[in-house]
Amino acid sequence: MAGAEAEPVGGEAAVMGVADSAAAEAAPVVSEVNMNPLKRSPEPSVEEDEADRQKRQNTECQDFTPRGVDAEQNNLASAISRSKTSMVETAFNRDSKDLLPHLSPVKDRNGCHIGTAGATVDSSISIISEYCDKLPKDKYHTTRPSFEFTHHDDGFVCTLTLPSSDVLPPLEGPKARSKQKAKQLVCLDACKQLDLLGVHDDCLCPSLKEPPVEIVNKASVLTSNAGVGTQKRKELHGTTRACAFSGTWASKRTVIKLQGYKLNFSCDQVGQKYSEFVLLIDTTIANEAANLDINLYLHDKMVKASVSPCGLLELDVQQMEQVKLFQALIFNGLFGKLFTGSKSSNSSREFILNKDDNLIWNNANMYLLLPMDPTLESHDSFCINWRVIDEAATAVRLMRKIHSDGKMNLLAILDFDQIYGDLIHLANTSCEVHTLRNVAVLAVHTGKIYTALHVTDLSANSTFDGVSSKKESGFKTFTEYFEKKYDIVLRHPSQPLLVLKPSHNPHNLLSSKIRDEGPCPPLCYGENKNDGTTDVIKVNNRVHMPPELLIPLNLPEDILRAFYLFPSLMYRMETLMLASQLRSEIAYDSNISSFLILEAITTLRCSEDFSMERLELLGDSVLKYAVSCHLFLKFPDKHEGQLSSSRIDIISNAALHRLGIKHKIQGYIRDAAFDPRRWLAPGQRTNRPFHCKCPVDYEVVTKDIHVIDEKPTIKIGQACDKGHRWMCSKTISDCVEAIIGAYYVGGGLRAAVAVLRWLGVDAEIEEELIMQTILSASMKTYVPKIDLVEALEAKLGYAFSVKGLLLEALTHPSHQESEERYSYERLEFLGDAALDILLTWHLFSSHKDTDEGELTDLRSASVNNENFAKVAVKHKLHHFLQQSSGILLDQITEYANSLENSSMDEINLSSDAPLRGPKVLGDIVESIAGAILIDTKLDLDVVRGVFKPLLSPIVTPENLELPPFRELLEWCNKNGYFLGIKCTDGDKIQAILDVQLEDVLVIRRGFGKNKKDAKAHAASMLLKDLEEKGFIISKNAIRTEQFQKQCGSENSCYNMFDAMDTQVLTPFWGNESAGPVLDKPVHVAVKTSKGGPRVALYEFCKKLQWPAPKFDSVKVLPSACPPSGGSSVKATPTQEFFASTITLHMPNSDVISLTGDGFADKKSSQDSAALLMLHELQRRGRLQVQEI
Repeated sequence: MAGAEAEPVGGEAAVMGVADSAAAEAAPVVSEVNMNPLKRSPEPSVEEDEADRQKRQNTECQDFTPRGVDAEQNNLASAISRSKTSMVETAFNRDSKDLLPHLSPVKDRNGCHIGTAGATVDSSISIISEYCDKLPKDKYHTTRPSFEFTHHDDGFVCTLTLPSSDVLPPLEGPKARSKQKAKQLVCLDACKQLDLLGVHDDCLCPSLKEPPVEIVNKASVLTSNAGVGTQKRKELHGTTRACAFSGTWASKRTVIKLQGYKLNFSCDQVGQKYSEFVLLIDTTIANEAANLDINLYLHDKMVKASVSPCGLLELDVQQMEQVKLFQALIFNGLFGKLFTGSKSSNSSREFILNKDDNLIWNNANMYLLLPMDPTLESHDSFCINWRVIDEAATAVRLMRKIHSDGKMNLLAILDFDQIYGDLIHLANTSCEVHTLRNVAVLAVHTGKIYTALHVTDLSANSTFDGVSSKKESGFKTFTEYFEKKYDIVLRHPSQPLLVLKPSHNPHNLLSSKIRDEGPCPPLCYGENKNDGTTDVIKVNNRVHMPPELLIPLNLPEDILRAFYLFPSLMYRMETLMLASQLRSEIAYDSNISSFLILEAITTLRCSEDFSMERLELLGDSVLKYAVSCHLFLKFPDKHEGQLSSSRIDIISNAALHRLGIKHKIQGYIRDAAFDPRRWLAPGQRTNRPFHCKCPVDYEVVTKDIHVIDEKPTIKIGQACDKGHRWMCSKTISDCVEAIIGAYYVGGGLRAAVAVLRWLGVDAEIEEELIMQTILSASMKTYVPKIDLVEALEAKLGYAFSVKGLLLEALTHPSHQESEERYSYERLEFLGDAALDILLTWHLFSSHKDTDEGELTDLRSASVNNENFAKVAVKHKLHHFLQQSSGILLDQITEYANSLENSSMDEINLSSDAPLRGPKVLGDIVESIAGAILIDTKLDLDVVRGVFKPLLSPIVTPENLELPPFRELLEWCNKNGYFLGIKCTDGDKIQAILDVQLEDVLVIRRGFGKNKKDAKAHAASMLLKDLEEKGFIISKNAIRTEQFQKQCGSENSCYNMFDAMDTQVLTPFWGNESAGPVLDKPVHVAVKTSKGGPRVALYEFCKKLQWPAPKFDSVKVLPSACPPSGGSSVKATPTQEFFASTITLHMPNSDVISLTGDGFADKKSSQDSAALLMLHELQRRGRLQVQEI
């Protein structure tokens, strides 16, 4: 009769097994039993003498002398011990008759090597034990192998069962005379099976990181570099241009047909009119750009711009020449420059339109913006205002005549030597004074366009005194100024000067945020231009100019006004075309909006009303879900640890970065605020060049150039003239996720998977794999637990088609009743991703006006294990858990009781509860979601329907509670306080937090299992203290109360905070300062550049933990008196300026208040006040200022 008995691995039984007959047979081999397969026994030295070798061999034999075995084995062991020959020779001379008849010789099995480390009979048990020890586990269940022995008359047979997370079924080994040998042989067979299955590496360790080859290889586009996909790594990349704007037609001498798009403007301010224009371009542009409606935000009004297609327009050679001159003149006269060179740079000044116009027309940026004639009927087409265009072209030809030989020649342009009546002599005509009002004029000497306002009592013979605050050395009159500076002899110096309104730089009109910040400060009086010229006089942003230097353009005011809208409008159209261009590259057959893609490629740094942050958050969940489903279905034999490792390798920032680089996504990313001053229309030259100093000599960067530096000297986002710009490596990864999110919003999961396919990530869901998974689950035994299954189905409101899925979702790894030895871990892996995408999509679609930061907080508060643990207890799902761990049961019971003692209606599903539930509670919620997902063939709508009542109420912005440390930190930052943090190690981690208020220092001490818990403990009490004193109204008041109630009990030490020091529950409200005690003044280096004094003062206060200084800046009218304190006003007396008062509270000391100098901009006035404060602190002996 054969008997069976079970034996655990390790312990005394394993050691005793070495002393049985089989171990004695192996004893002649010069090695002891090595339980570590990676640790090899030392080889005997060649020089070792025979006596020492014999002594060691005898000692080893004595260690393995068997006890309680038959006489034949005892005699054999004794003979070996007494023999003078070596143990190795004895082993070689032995006969194989001692082996059981059904076994192959042991030396054959000993010769079997698996992997680079090798597995033998002697090492097989330790290899299997080590393999199991490295499998995924938790503190509630172990991953040890189990052995069951069957006793036969002629030996033993061992059956090995690996942990439930493994893929190898119970394995029966060959017969052996002893249990130990049977165990070794079955473990050796198991090593062979694992090797064939490929579930361990060459070192015979489990391949926990085993990403599918066909997925990961596609992600390995570039060689691995440090910091890829991180914020710290900075990379140099090029900029992709919109192909729709390119063309070569401007240089052709033939009839040209162009696509026309009508531009219409309507202002919300009565009386403000803008002329209609037509955009002419070579190609048909994307639908969203061709039918664009956009709001442009000016300082005191809003203009709605509308774009609509209006058909083809044909231009002959002469017309093309006229419109090119019109566009080049107006855009360069307003925003660019019509001259190159200057006296100051020792280079001759040249009129740029004298040269071949191909030098200013770039094939990569080719379109026309032409005014329409409102007096003519369009007849469903458009009618160009040729009168205005011809006037501009005539002015260009006149400028060519004046500047024909590189010098200005105004002679023979007019023959008027005398002034007749009220006539004003201009450069090419004479007219009455009243006709010049609001007329656009071109200055022949600077190439700038102005608007004439009225005449003044001054003439060219007037002096600068009393008019200009900037004295020109050696110039007494306007006549002398023009003669010496421009070699111009005025023919009519006695006629009155014209008062002109100069053109101004275009502003960014795309965002209401920028508009609300206020207008840019006016140009300073007598400001130098980039072309080396200066306006003669600017008083309150007005210019005085001799009329004979002006050419009237007869440009209506509504046409001139519209030009200031074009930089922002055309930039928006260009970005939409770029988004459409990227959509074409992805080539998914769906109508995904270009606006969504534009949002996905726009960073926060752009200061737009939208950014990629929200879509990135959604795309992260979509990517996680798609990859999780694919891995779960395609690799049914992989356990949860392997699946998670594979998923990380696929969706990590480093992998996404490489995918983005491979598909050149970096070129599409918009990573800087639109600067309209650097925007160029076709035919326009820049007056703000940003010369390329990048370490590349080509426009498109194909190889990333990176720096690893926490304080890089480069400026992120700013592009040089060749389009090179530095960006954070993580930005590319974020953009990839945002594009996935955009396609999910626009086309659902199918569209998002199409993006993954384009990127090279295999995330396809095959119907056949779903059916195979369901079929496998249907084989599970659930009949004995039918009541449990039906009860939970009733609670969920969902009946499973495959009951085995629900049973698997409820089975903890510690529960080993089932022969199939399954657990919920794989379903938890899938359900985690399913709940993540469902909750993220709910928050994304329900809170459309919520910014990306708060949306992230909402997601963190909703999608976390602690929240799901409360859901499990609230709906009593833990009663259905199948587990066999007494410790786990006790902790679940204690956690459930702690929640049930409170009113369940008041349970707040946030992550910062006073107690942390066992992870298994959150896991079963996720595993049930995974089971329903598989049972419904991946129907997320059904999962949403089942879990919506379970997860309700879902957190909203109104009831969102931040973690206590985060809330305290944000409160300090908002109110100008510095938070002191000190953590110490010990039996428990201790965190000491202190906040220095104006007159009191508040200190709290907290404890926890780690620094995070300790700081949260201290912050929770500190918030309560501040709330009681009226400094703060905490959203977390209820949570703090529950926290202190729970932590005050001795039975709550296992939870979030292990213990409380009751002696520090009373806060410390001290009078001493929180900062370090200063024996001598602190040396403070102060940069004199803009922002330097403010930064230096801030860092000084931070070091001492003083409350941050506060600024009060006011705008002072020109008639107001200079600021108090004897400071001089640095702004022009005739302009408005800012004066800033700084207030600093020195803890338990004085309150210092000082007012700095007045400046035209607010930040400079604050710098002045900050510098004054630094010198005052130096006077008081607190610091030593060192200006650098």
